[in-house]
Amino acid sequence: MGSGRIVFLGVTALAIYLGYKIKCALGPPPLVTLENDTYWGPGEPNNAWKENFLITPLNITVPDEVLEYLKWRLDTHRPMVPPLEGVQQQYGMNTKLLEDVIQYWKTEYNWTERQQYLNKYPQYKINIQGLQIHVVHRNSYADGYKVVPILLLHGWPGSVREFYEMIPYLTNPQEGRKVIFEVLAPYIPGYGFSQAAAKPGLGAAQMAVLFKNMMEKLGYDKFYVQGGDFGAIILQHMAVMYPDSILGFHSNMCLVHTPKALLRLMLGTIFPSWYVRPDHYDRVYPLREKVFEFYLRESGYFHLQATKPDTLGVGMNDSPMGIAAYILEKFVTGTNISWQLREDGGLKEAFSYRDLLDNIMIYWLTQSATTSFRLYSETFNKAHTELGFMRQPITVPTACARFKYDFYTADGVLGEIFTNLLQLTDHEGGHFAAFQLPKVLADDIYDAVEKFEEYNKKRKSIMNGDVWKNA
Repeated sequence: MGSGRIVFLGVTALAIYLGYKIKCALGPPPLVTLENDTYWGPGEPNNAWKENFLITPLNITVPDEVLEYLKWRLDTHRPMVPPLEGVQQQYGMNTKLLEDVIQYWKTEYNWTERQQYLNKYPQYKINIQGLQIHVVHRNSYADGYKVVPILLLHGWPGSVREFYEMIPYLTNPQEGRKVIFEVLAPYIPGYGFSQAAAKPGLGAAQMAVLFKNMMEKLGYDKFYVQGGDFGAIILQHMAVMYPDSILGFHSNMCLVHTPKALLRLMLGTIFPSWYVRPDHYDRVYPLREKVFEFYLRESGYFHLQATKPDTLGVGMNDSPMGIAAYILEKFVTGTNISWQLREDGGLKEAFSYRDLLDNIMIYWLTQSATTSFRLYSETFNKAHTELGFMRQPITVPTACARFKYDFYTADGVLGEIFTNLLQLTDHEGGHFAAFQLPKVLADDIYDAVEKFEEYNKKRKSIMNGDVWKNA
């Protein structure tokens, strides 16, 4: 055999090997299975915790001394550092705006009234994997309508409070609709009134297991799911791990974080037309001429929470002004990036101080700043990322509702993950869709579930009845 042929065969073999490695790197990793009974509570588990499934009705009740302490903190805080001249929200929360919010908090916000509002829906605590999970539950019934269960999951810096104006749309008959929903909306562990993990490792994938166990314990073998922000991430994991249980997945933050998608995103900054349709340029690439600067500037919170959550949490947990500033700044930027240039941050245009303070009070009263930050460090680390669930294709019926100022995934890459995308819609509005535009999001959910119902009905007629008997 000549030396030229040997070189040729060697180069060919190397090319085949490199091609195989690249294909493996770009494709989804092997699907792993997680333990479904990990104990996340304090101390060592005993045999009783697995059988200790109690559903306890409750109402939110805050002692007077806790409210008196908050009033004292609001009355006696140190003077705030004034903002730079000519600066609105570009450096973060403008302290003139914050002082306006604090004044409202002190003089007009009425927790007694708001506590009654938060207690308007039935609520329960449920022990799942050693943690007490707080769940808001709203049942439904109406003649001529099919009632279907739906699990709603919030994210950070939100809470179940985001869903309160949307729940009536979902649980009361809507003209022209065929279904209404039985809503289950839990606080994520470590957020609000749900107990935080006492042990490391409770990331998005492990929370998907926990919430699947919760729904199963409550008697729901099959159900719909909806979420945004971290709720969408957790449910994306759940849809991969438990496709036989998910009747349909509605997300208002559909993410595609695969090597191919990230490569296309980077190349699209040079040649957008390769990646994005022209009318979506500004949605996929906010401030297109400074796209990397934009992502670097607006992701500082992410890096802090993913690396040093406990250090950050000390200040947030200790100061009501601190946690208010930190959260409200995200509501400004996440609702409309251009509102950073407004003195009022657009807060009263999209929300109200009262409703925003409901959400802040949940973090303050439950001291859940630190534990909420930890979800980032438990999810965005090497061990969790290597599980590869976010790179797995999703086969369950899916709907993606994209809001203009939210994280926006281009049409061309959605199919890489969402292989059964039955609905793709675009709306005005921002990251906190349920809070800002409850009717818009509710209608989008109804439209999607009607498509899911039809899809599942057709699928049921051609598949084994044992698989779809509860659909």
